[in-house]
Parts: sequence; C-alpha cells; structure tokens
Amino acid sequence: MDSLGVFASVLPEITLTISGLVLLMVSAFAGDSAGRTVSWLSVLALAVAGLQLATPAVNAGGLIFEGLYRADAFASFAKALIFFAAAACIVVAPRFFDGDGGLRAEYPVLILFSSIGMSMMVSAADLLTLYIGLELQSLAAYVLASFARKDSRSAEAGLKYFVLGGLASGILLYGMSLLYGFSGTTSFSGVAAAMADGLSTGEMFGMVFVLAGLAFKISAVPFHMWTPDVYEGAPTPVTAFFASAPKVAALALTVRVAISAMGPSGVAWQQIIIFMALASIVLGAVAAINQPNIKRLLAYSSINNIGFALIGLAAGTAEGVAAVMSYLFIYIIMTVGSFICVLQMRDENGNPVETIASLAGLSRSRPGLAAALAIFMFSLAGIPPLFGFWAKFLVFDAAVGAGLTPLAAIGIAASVIGAFYYLKVVKTMYFDQPAEPYGTARSPLEYGLMTACAAIIVVGYLLNPWLDRASAAAAASLF
Repeated sequence: MDSLGVFASVLPEITLTISGLVLLMVSAFAGDSAGRTVSWLSVLALAVAGLQLATPAVNAGGLIFEGLYRADAFASFAKALIFFAAAACIVVAPRFFDGDGGLRAEYPVLILFSSIGMSMMVSAADLLTLYIGLELQSLAAYVLASFARKDSRSAEAGLKYFVLGGLASGILLYGMSLLYGFSGTTSFSGVAAAMADGLSTGEMFGMVFVLAGLAFKISAVPFHMWTPDVYEGAPTPVTAFFASAPKVAALALTVRVAISAMGPSGVAWQQIIIFMALASIVLGAVAAINQPNIKRLLAYSSINNIGFALIGLAAGTAEGVAAVMSYLFIYIIMTVGSFICVLQMRDENGNPVETIASLAGLSRSRPGLAAALAIFMFSLAGIPPLFGFWAKFLVFDAAVGAGLTPLAAIGIAASVIGAFYYLKVVKTMYFDQPAEPYGTARSPLEYGLMTACAAIIVVGYLLNPWLDRASAAAAASLF
C-alpha cells in the first residue's frame, strides 16, 4: 500500500490528534472561559472522525505500518461506538460542572486524547500497539477520575485508579514479555503461529497474564475491585465515560487478542474467559443488591454486563464475536441513557443527589424522567420486549451454538438474580412514598439525548437488520 493509502487508513486518528493538539493550545491561551467552545469543537471532531469510518480505506485497509495496525470492519464498528459515547459524555458535562466552578477546558481535550488511545487499542495488530494505545487511554483516564479537585472522593478515585491501573499495566507488560520471549515476535499473527505449534508453558503463563491485565480494563472479576469506588468518586460525566467508551475499547481489544493472537490455543483461553464471565455475572448481580448509591449500583451493573458479553467471546466463533459486538452497541445506548438520568438527580440547590432512596415517588414529580429510567433498568435486566433482552439472547444463542449450553443456562439463571436490583429501582420510583423532589433545572439537550436512547431501547428491534449485518461483517474480519 502506498503512503497515501496508509494515512487514509488512519484518517480518524489523524483528525482527532490534530484536533486535540489545536484545542489544547486554545485551552492553554483562552483558559476555562473557552470550555464550552472547546467542548463543541471536540464533539465536531469526534463526529467527523465517525463519518470517516465509512470510507473504504478506513473500513478495510488491512495491515499497515509493518503489521502494527489493522484497519478493518471490526475496528470501525468499535470506533463508532467509542466516538459516540465520548461525544455524549462531553455534551452532558457543562451543566454538571457549572456547580463546581464551571467546566474546565481541558476536560473535552482529555476525552479526545483518550479516544485516540482507544482507537489504537481496537486496531492493534501487535503487542506494542496494544500497550501504547492502552496507556494513552489510561493516562487521560487517571486525570479525568480526579477531575473534581474540590471533592475528596474524586481525588481518592483518581489515586485508586492510578495505583491499581499501574499494577494492571505491569501484569499486562509482564505477560507480553513472556509471549515475546517464547514466541519470538510481538505481532498477533506471529504469536498465533507459535501457539499453533503447541502451547508451551511459557506461552501459557504469558496468555494468563495478558488476559489478567485486560480483565482489569474491562473490570471483570476478579479484577473488578476498583470499579465501584472509582465510579462513585469520579464526577458523574466522567463515570458515564468510564462505563461506556473504555469498556467498549477494552472488550474489543480482548476479543481481538483472543481470536487473532491466541486463536490456536482456544481451549486454554476459553476456560479463563468462562470463569471471568460467570464470576462477573454472579458478583455483579449479588453485590449490587444492597447498594444505596445509584452510581455504585451501575458500577456493579457494568461488571454484570461485561460477564454476559464475555459469554459470546467464550463461544470462540464468528457468531459469538458478532453477538459481542451487538451486545456492546446495545450496552452503550443503555449506559449513556442511564447516566443521563443520574445527571438529572439534583436537589433544589442544584447539588447532585446519588442515593436510590431519593428516587422515591419520582413517577409523580417527574414522570418523564421516571419512565426513561425505568426503561433503562428493565432493559439492563434483560426483560422483553426491550432491546436489552435481545443483547442477552444473542450471546446465549452463540454459546448454545458452540456447545456451551451449561454456560448459557447458568447465565440465564444468574440474570434473574440481577433483575432484582433493577426492579428495586423501578419499585422505589413508582410505589414508595415520595421523597424530597428534585430541582426543576433541566437541559433540553440532555433530555433530547435521554429520550433518543430510550426510544432506541423500545423500538430497537427495527435496527436489527442493520445491526446484524454490521456485527457479522465486524466478526468476519477477524476470522
């Protein structure tokens, strides 16, 4: 491929990099007064990068940069979800930060640079690209977690995330060094070729350490311990970001590593994925039952949902990968919508309220908000006919098709446990005695985005023909 074709394949990353650097300079010279302008320009940059994903070179450019980077339909699908989630988390931030001295201009810039790292992660075809992209995403995330400087919980969240993230990066790097040492290469295809000759003990340990490092990034059990504390302590728009875009990037990266680099040793990594899936589903369901904080509840919900998505990966088939991508699409809509509802939880003075008890009687004081949150809760629980049911059906169907019927059966049984705490939120809104009403300050933009997400969850089955084709094409590019 000529130089022009190579750079055309990374056009979204080039767009975001140039935009990020320019907006960084604008933020430095104009200060926080330009926060809203920088935010909207960042959203525009993400929108342009998203449109560029439809170009043939970006969608099917193949291996470039001497095999370090792969431009294919799988990466484009994941990037589209990442850019949407990142843009949504920028859009909903200004009103939240108004009560904390105003939006600082570096917030959207950090999300832009994090998006570049996530974009590299899902296109990685080499262990080096994987690590560079992951660290670029993580460094911006550490700052975002502690973004509310006046809030001790935010500082604590940032410190915990940084320390545990550094530990996970060390585990991942050690696993990568083992894979390189025993396979003689850092490319995914080279590692796969080495494993095809038989999985050595060194390669097995390397595989375990790499999957452990990636499990931290997707907050899968037993590497989930940072999630509830960071989600609760970080500012709500940042929590929404952590629960959406980085989850998509990390899970898509895990899928690519498992299929492209470790495919020949499928029986070995399949056991690890099955354990993480079941443990995440069960812990995410049980640990959330007595949570009084809505953000901690959604943290355990994200752990629970990652477990269901991993069931599709455990199948190890093209149908399983397609189910994972469809699950991520639906998960992003549910998560963004849920956190916009959380952003509406404010008292009369405009201060954020995070207790589930404060939702009591919401159906009478704010019926629209209660209906939207109920839709997202029912969908996260997998209750038909909402779109969340279809996501779970796809991964269970893929598991059954791959001969993992016991795994699907356990997943279905555990989903019943998880439904309890989602229904508890709905019960609180519709049947409990009213609590202190929320403030009346509303944002048409937030309400419009929340309504759009709720509408997709209700009538999402109309998108199935397109979603099935897109996810199947994404999965086919890995096999």
